[in-house]
Amino acid sequence: MGKVTGFMEIDRQVAKYQPASDRIRHFREFLIPMSDAEVTKQAARCMDCGIPYCHGPTGCPVHNQIPDWNDLVYNNKWEEAIRNLHSTNNFPEFTGRVCPAPCEEACTLNLEDAPVAIKTVEQAIADKAYELGYIVPQPATVKTGKKVAVIGSGPAGMAAAQQLARAGHEVHVYERESKAGGLLRYGIPDFKMEKNFIDRRVEQMTGEGVTFHYGANIGVDIAMQTLLDEHDAVIYCGGSETPRPAGIPGVDLHGVYDAMPYLVQQNRRVGRENIESVGWPAEPILAGAKHVVVVGGGDTASDCVGTAFRQGAVKVTQLDIRPMPPEKEDKLAVWPFWATKMRTSSSQAEGAVREFQVATLEFVGEDGQLTGVRCCQVDERRKPIAGTDFIIKADLAFIAIGFSGPFQDGVLKDLGDKLQLNVDRRGSTNVVANEKDYKTSVDKLWTAGDVRRGQSLVVWAIREGRQVARAVDEALMGATVLPA
Repeated sequence: MGKVTGFMEIDRQVAKYQPASDRIRHFREFLIPMSDAEVTKQAARCMDCGIPYCHGPTGCPVHNQIPDWNDLVYNNKWEEAIRNLHSTNNFPEFTGRVCPAPCEEACTLNLEDAPVAIKTVEQAIADKAYELGYIVPQPATVKTGKKVAVIGSGPAGMAAAQQLARAGHEVHVYERESKAGGLLRYGIPDFKMEKNFIDRRVEQMTGEGVTFHYGANIGVDIAMQTLLDEHDAVIYCGGSETPRPAGIPGVDLHGVYDAMPYLVQQNRRVGRENIESVGWPAEPILAGAKHVVVVGGGDTASDCVGTAFRQGAVKVTQLDIRPMPPEKEDKLAVWPFWATKMRTSSSQAEGAVREFQVATLEFVGEDGQLTGVRCCQVDERRKPIAGTDFIIKADLAFIAIGFSGPFQDGVLKDLGDKLQLNVDRRGSTNVVANEKDYKTSVDKLWTAGDVRRGQSLVVWAIREGRQVARAVDEALMGATVLPA
């Protein structure tokens, strides 16, 4: 461990944000990095617990060896720290920025509401490694002669491609959009993660022999059978992009949109790309000088809130059908698992009005244009309470209640009945494959990430990308040295 008495002597500290009044004027990251000395002190707080819940199974999905790299940072061994971190996580600069940090929830010090600042240290290790030139291409010294295609360049696809390239396979990544990253690039706003970090990894992977094919909509531009015929293995790593239907009257009014088209559009603007995108409407969606209502209480809804403020929205109201959670959880009842408690995102802290235990009954308008959202309060069973109806003024409304699976056009439509799909109780459609070999019902086709497990965290996508790479390598070669 870093320092035996560190957790008793040093208070928890995390990086600060720019003031909300400043950060809403731009789309750049607004985290103020901590100094190396400050990061080192935070790493020293790690207790090196007998059972480190932080790195699994309740904490980190990729099983980062958190106590080990905390100790290395404390001892100023940054190169060893990034090597250790990379042994479990291909892209720590991604997770260090956008992961909600279940590892910190599972930290033993969280029993005292002062967990180790694991996420802060992880991001610092990755950023320091780039600064010192430790992150460079690692091409395979021996080639296998096997050719693998990866459909989708989100975190799952990128992780799978990098692992397989380092195992010596010829890897081709097929991406529908004009740049790599999937929903990590087009769904997550730049103020949470700037996209140059993706570009740097693409450059590294290209140096390792990975070939990226952009504007390749598999199942539309290129037939799946062609891909299967030309490769020894194909991995489907698409995202969960189909918005869950809300079933709210008035959804066809002008001014009512699903959340993802809005976020994709703005990310494309920031990236200086044409806002038109495959599968999304081309009509400009802007919140400037408007009253905005966001339906939903998750991360996507929060991203809409932050984006609306940066576009100059007059007021942003967020509606959540769930009851307001408690300010503090019962530690002995839920630790080390993720707790339901009041959490305020950086976007919500920028001035959003949050309404809890409220159902959206109808979008109302005049002459086809949205003018308001009719709501009511609900009871514990989410049943409307009579006489509690009210209308919130709205010029623009976004529906952010989750996703029901990948786009049906493309891979799913092209394979038709050959590909076994699973429909869960909420109607989500995912490709069937287990967590051991990730093999689908189609010969030579594997799958991983959101398209298999449903919408989830970036860290889960990286985990599944690494695991499917191991499964494919073992299937092609009869054995594998890739980590699980």
